[in-house]
Amino acid sequence: MRLIRNFAQLTRAQRHAYFAALGGWTLDAFDFFIFIVSLHAIGTDFHTSLTAVSFGITLTLALRPVGALLFGWLAEKYGRRPVLMLNVLSYALIELASAFAPDLTVLLALRAAFGLAMGGEWGVGAALAFETLPAEGRGVFSGLLQEGYVLGFLLAAAVSRLCFAAVGWRGLFVIGALPALLVLYIRFGVGESPAWLEGRHARRSSLRELWRIAVDNAPILLYMILLMALFNAFSHGSQDLYKVFLTRERGVSGARADDLVMLMNLGALLGGVGFGALSEHIGRRRAIACAALLALPVIPLWTAAPSVPLLALGAFLMQFMVQGAWGIVPAHLNELSPPGVRAILPAFAYQLGNFAMALLAPLQSALAARHGGDLGAVLGWTLGIVAVTLTAATLLGREAKSVALRGRSA
Repeated sequence: MRLIRNFAQLTRAQRHAYFAALGGWTLDAFDFFIFIVSLHAIGTDFHTSLTAVSFGITLTLALRPVGALLFGWLAEKYGRRPVLMLNVLSYALIELASAFAPDLTVLLALRAAFGLAMGGEWGVGAALAFETLPAEGRGVFSGLLQEGYVLGFLLAAAVSRLCFAAVGWRGLFVIGALPALLVLYIRFGVGESPAWLEGRHARRSSLRELWRIAVDNAPILLYMILLMALFNAFSHGSQDLYKVFLTRERGVSGARADDLVMLMNLGALLGGVGFGALSEHIGRRRAIACAALLALPVIPLWTAAPSVPLLALGAFLMQFMVQGAWGIVPAHLNELSPPGVRAILPAFAYQLGNFAMALLAPLQSALAARHGGDLGAVLGWTLGIVAVTLTAATLLGREAKSVALRGRSA
């Protein structure tokens, strides 16, 4: 009800800006997770190991900071709206090219290029949204915006469930090119960020100037990088290999595993919106800490439940907590960021956190292989350590809830 009430209070321009950011992030995540749900099929097709194929995740995550820097700089110079259009078109075309990769080497190179495009979308879209929206209800909007990532995962699992048998993994990548149509909506329905327009005569036009601002704000940048490294370990450590865990270790069929992935993403969606709303009352830091700590007692059910229905419940609850914490991130990072670099600094920190955890999936896979193939134990230990560390790092940071993001007074 609170979410509906907050949306009803938005102007037409605010709603369009928000849905452009949400759509861009959802479809970006959809294209990313098409690769995730196809890991086993790609490995089989190219006659190679899971570890070798999962290196594509590493390359995507490793190039995302470069994309954040590039597209963030373009958004500071030319505006959020046109750069968001360029960004969406880029990742859609790269996804289409991935469908025609003749071998694993070419596919991995394309996944690296996809990382450039994916790295830019989150920061540009979030800046467009939060510089347009009012401060009231920002936590609720943040929760739903971040869950565009979850909606993308849910959509990828659903498409895999419905279409994989007919079109294979290559056909899934062709479907992944459809987000290019979002560019038409942004072109004809979305306006520019009011904050960017107000400061257009003073906007930063060189990377040197942006670098100076980053150096001046080095403590908060370093803290945000640490925080986002932990957040990315929290999400990727619980998601990227979970379908593989279900099919290889627990004997769940591919179709049933897709069902569980969709269920866990429904939990993630509810968690993101719920904890985002909670952060409006208890603050960003406390809400993140609550979600992270509540993930701990779910670990045994998530990885060691004796039946598929209980595994499904564990997956639902785990992602409710993981994405509950994540739902607060867009608002929290934008509130912590200084004005003038809001399209680049939060995204750059976010993607450097991704880079720090780029090898997590291959590392988890290799550790499981060294310990009798027990991927469930590796997933459980990963989540336990990260949840505790994330809680501590979050509570040691500062709170900037509801700080002004629009206008020069910000």
